[in-house]
Amino acid sequence: MLKKINWDEVPVEQVTPKMERRLVYGDKVMIARMKFKDGFKVPLHDHINEQITHVVKGTIRFWFGAKKEQVMDLHAGDVVVIPANLPHEALMIGDVEEIDTWSPIREDWLDGTDNYLRDQ
Repeated sequence: MLKKINWDEVPVEQVTPKMERRLVYGDKVMIARMKFKDGFKVPLHDHINEQITHVVKGTIRFWFGAKKEQVMDLHAGDVVVIPANLPHEALMIGDVEEIDTWSPIREDWLDGTDNYLRDQ
């Protein structure tokens, strides 16, 4: 179904005191517009979803690999494509606004089983 959506009309989910997100999704792809407070850490995790992260404001430091072998800082305007099943961790440096896109959609984000984020 074709549907026009304005981000301002999408409900904000307060995941933790330091993380909020808005979700838009179809059958095969999901996009999230998120805001993080300085110091929020996304613990090392992986998922079956291919992910594209676009930093709008601030800096995200990523570690990639099971032993965090690769480090990458993303600043406003930077985009990274994260392959499915690649372990990754992230730290927000300053207040961060970013947009993530996944395929397939993040079922754990819809059913509330994304405890790796909520337990922060």
